[in-house]
Amino acid sequence: MNAFGLPEILFLLQGLKWTVLLTIISFIGGGVIGLLIALARVSTSPVIQRLAAAYIALFQGTPLLMQLFIIYYGLALLQINVDAWIAVSFAYTAHASAFLGDIWRGTIQSLPRGQTEAANALSLGYVSRMRDIILPQALKISLPATIGFAVQLTKGTSLAAIVGFIELARAGQIVSNLIFQPLLVFGIVGLIYFAICWPMSIWGTRMERRMSRNHA
Repeated sequence: MNAFGLPEILFLLQGLKWTVLLTIISFIGGGVIGLLIALARVSTSPVIQRLAAAYIALFQGTPLLMQLFIIYYGLALLQINVDAWIAVSFAYTAHASAFLGDIWRGTIQSLPRGQTEAANALSLGYVSRMRDIILPQALKISLPATIGFAVQLTKGTSLAAIVGFIELARAGQIVSNLIFQPLLVFGIVGLIYFAICWPMSIWGTRMERRMSRNHA
């Protein structure tokens, strides 16, 4: 049985780096697309609304693991070679955009109709109304739910190992197979995930309580 030492720690930290990068890229990309999806869901066009609803239903109604399989192995069947990093980034971005779009759609629709009516009375255009009045309020209200999803997204990156992407969980599995100390290795991996996700969860909880007091 080999000892757990500095090389193993460095390898886990390398996996952690890819976990963090994947989370950041998919959250930012998913946020940009998700905002467009949210705006499409509250559009006055029934066709655009249905298309956005179908997009959300597709990615929310199917397992992320299946989405990773289809994007990575499905493209390979079409003779399109896709690097694992690109495949998982695309899959997680699409996954995040569906959930963030639905979260933000709900907060936009939760705002009092008087906000929109007042903007119309001031003859504000659609872009100005959304940019200056609706979205700042909606995104602020959605912050606790958005942070909660970021936590889930961070933990969900462990599924990327299924297509050969070496993130934190996969790095832990490799180290465990080398030194034959699974309890030690995955205990450390679990502590690393906890150290990342727990502060985010606390932040989200505090934001939710603060908003509850403000609306009381």
